Amino acid sequence: MRVEIKLQKNIPEPYIVIYAERITDEVQKITSAIENMGRVVTAVSDDKIIVINTADIYMTRVEEDKTVIYCNDKKYVSRKRLCELEKVLGIEFMRISKTTLIHLEYISRVEPSFNGMMLLTMKNGCKDYISRKYLPNLKKYLGL
Repeated sequence: MRVEIKLQKNIPEPYIVIYAERITDEVQKITSAIENMGRVVTAVSDDKIIVINTADIYMTRVEEDKTVIYCNDKKYVSRKRLCELEKVLGIEFMRISKTTLIHLEYISRVEPSFNGMMLLTMKNGCKDYISRKYLPNLKKYLGL
C-alpha cells in the first residue's frame, strides 16, 4: 500500500480519501482504525463512571460474567459486552480467546504451553492463554 500526504493551506481539518479498486479487508481495517482514533470506553470503579482512553487499555476479558478492562496498574468493570468493546477498540486489539482481547502494542512475550496452546504475557504483567483457534492470526501478526 502506498501512502501520500499533501499539505495545503486553508484546510480547516484533515480529511482522508482512500483510492482502491475494491473494498478489501485491509481497506476496512484502515477505515476502522481511523474512525476509532481517540475513542474512549467507560467503565465503573467504586460506583463512579471512569473514562478510559483506548490507548491505555492492555487487555479486556470476561471474568465471572463481567467484562474487566485491565490498564497499566488498575482494572475496571465495563457494562459493555466483549463483542461491543471489540467493535469500539479497533484494529489495535486482537481476540486471543473466546473471552479475551489484547492490545497488540503491549505484548511482552509469548511462550509455548500445554496442548498446543501458548501463554501470552502483557507488559503490565497480565497473562492469558491464546486458544488454538486464534493462534494463527497472532502468529501472522508477529511474523511467525
